[in-house]
Amino acid sequence: MLKKILTYAVSIAVALGVGSLSALLTSGSMDIYSSVETPPLSPPSIVFPIVWTILFTLMGISAARVFIANDYKWNSALTVYVIQLAVNFFWSIIFFNMRAFLFAFIWLILLWVLIIVMIKGFYKYDKAAAILQIPYLLWVTFAGYLNFGIYWLNR
Repeated sequence: MLKKILTYAVSIAVALGVGSLSALLTSGSMDIYSSVETPPLSPPSIVFPIVWTILFTLMGISAARVFIANDYKWNSALTVYVIQLAVNFFWSIIFFNMRAFLFAFIWLILLWVLIIVMIKGFYKYDKAAAILQIPYLLWVTFAGYLNFGIYWLNR
C-alpha cells in the first residue's frame, strides 16, 4: 500500500513540477496574453493556472496507474508520456518567451498527436488512466484554437 501511495505522490509531483517549472520560466512573459488580440471564447488569464494544475494532477495520477498496472515496470506508454510532458513544457517557452505563435501552434499539433498516442498506450494497461487523459486532450484542442487564433489575429 505504501508503495502505491509513494508512486502516486512521486508521479503527481513530477507532473506538477514540470508544469510549475514551465510557468516559472515563462512568468515574465505571461503579460503577452493581455497585450495581444485573442479569438472569441478566450477565457480570462486566471483560468489557465487552475486548469493546468488540474490537468497535470490528472496526468500524474494516470501515469501512476499505468506504472502500477504494469507491475511497477517501465513501458512504451510511459515513454510517450514523458516525451509529451517535455513537448508540453517547451510549448509555453515557444509561445510566451519566443512569441513564435505559428511555430507554437505546429508544436501544439505535435503535442496533440502525442497525447492521442499516449491515451492509446495507456488504454492497454489501464482504461481509467486513458480516460483521465481525455480532459487534457480536450484542453489542448481548445489551446490549439486559441493559439492559432492569436497567431492569425496578430500576424
